[in-house]
Amino acid sequence: MNPLAEELNEIIENTSADLMAMLSGVGKNLFFPKGILSQGAEAKQKAYRLNATVGIATETGHTMRLDCVASAICDIPPSQSLTYAPSFGIAGLRHAWKAEMFEKNPSLAGKSISLPVVTCGITHAISLFADLFIDPGDVVILPDMFWGNYSLILAVRKEARLCHYNLFSEAGGFDLDAFESRILAEAQQSDKITVLLNFPQNPSGYSVTEAEGDRIVEILARVAEAGTRVLVVTDDAYFGLFYAAETLKESLFARLCDRHPRLLAVKLDGATKEHYVWGLRVGFITYGIAVDADAEAVYDALERKTAGAVRGNISNASHLGQSIILRSMQSPDYEKEKTAKFAIMKQRAERVRQVLADPKYAGAWDVYPFNSGYFMCLRLKTVDAERLRVHLLDHYGVGLIAMGAHNLRVAFSCLEQSDIQMLFDTVLQGVLDLET
Repeated sequence: MNPLAEELNEIIENTSADLMAMLSGVGKNLFFPKGILSQGAEAKQKAYRLNATVGIATETGHTMRLDCVASAICDIPPSQSLTYAPSFGIAGLRHAWKAEMFEKNPSLAGKSISLPVVTCGITHAISLFADLFIDPGDVVILPDMFWGNYSLILAVRKEARLCHYNLFSEAGGFDLDAFESRILAEAQQSDKITVLLNFPQNPSGYSVTEAEGDRIVEILARVAEAGTRVLVVTDDAYFGLFYAAETLKESLFARLCDRHPRLLAVKLDGATKEHYVWGLRVGFITYGIAVDADAEAVYDALERKTAGAVRGNISNASHLGQSIILRSMQSPDYEKEKTAKFAIMKQRAERVRQVLADPKYAGAWDVYPFNSGYFMCLRLKTVDAERLRVHLLDHYGVGLIAMGAHNLRVAFSCLEQSDIQMLFDTVLQGVLDLET
């Protein structure tokens, strides 16, 4: 094992043996290399005459660039857009994102969490988490409705064992009994479990209520208290898009991050949906755990391991993307513009709800609960979902996502409000076509 990895492991072990036991084999071996990077950083501070350490090209003291490229970037200088970013992410953005995290999650007040590490989107953040904490055969607990890429990352690439619970109860809302039953059953079989929570949820568009969120936290904390090491990953990709009064308006990470020394909370979020910048690929991974000793030293060790994973994978996320996000957060119009876009999304969700209240649809499908995010789902009663999807595409030019035999996912995020009635009427006609 590299001495730098041993040094980080010693810091973690001395502060939290349970956290050390949560790391995967890869996670234990990860470190942030010194070598070229640390020597380059030292030269940046002290090489006042000539610095021949950086693996970029310069010209007349400035970052070399093509004018046709630089002109497309407008007012962001090449030094903030075309050069490499640190593997941790640019410092200004990391601090700004953490500060905003506290503003958006009141339950974080007074709590200690890590500084976010920048990732190349949230998909990359999930992959990094898996590298650090998932070994082949480890159990990951998910609902029965979930984003398909989890399987590719966790089951295919990391060989984890995925197990599921029923997402919705018969009465509507999150099925707490099914969740608790699955958590307790897996905790009896394993000394470490990983629970992946995604609210607002893809594909259902559901977020838990305050009461449901509190119960989830209580269940997970109780399992940790009983002796199981619990890793809780909150995929907050659609954070902030909450449309109902009773919905929990903060991440469960905020209520989990200091609950127990055997419970590690990991927050995955990003600018992708919150800032409507899907192609910039700027995400974050943040840690929270209750420790008696120096939490900052533990978080620094986790950040270094995470940055080492970034370094050994993609080297660093886009400097240009990070600079754009940081500048947008510093704009005086930032909050006003986000509020305006949220209003559009909420109006679309409300229009979907209004349209689907029409009893003419009752024979064709049930509507899964939805109150947030980009999506909602229909549970078809009489026809196969894939057959209907293809029929709608071939005969009506309407595209939806089939999920299993009975479920259709509708992304109302990309529908104009005026098109929502027509969409569901067309789906109903498709169902009637196939029934005859």
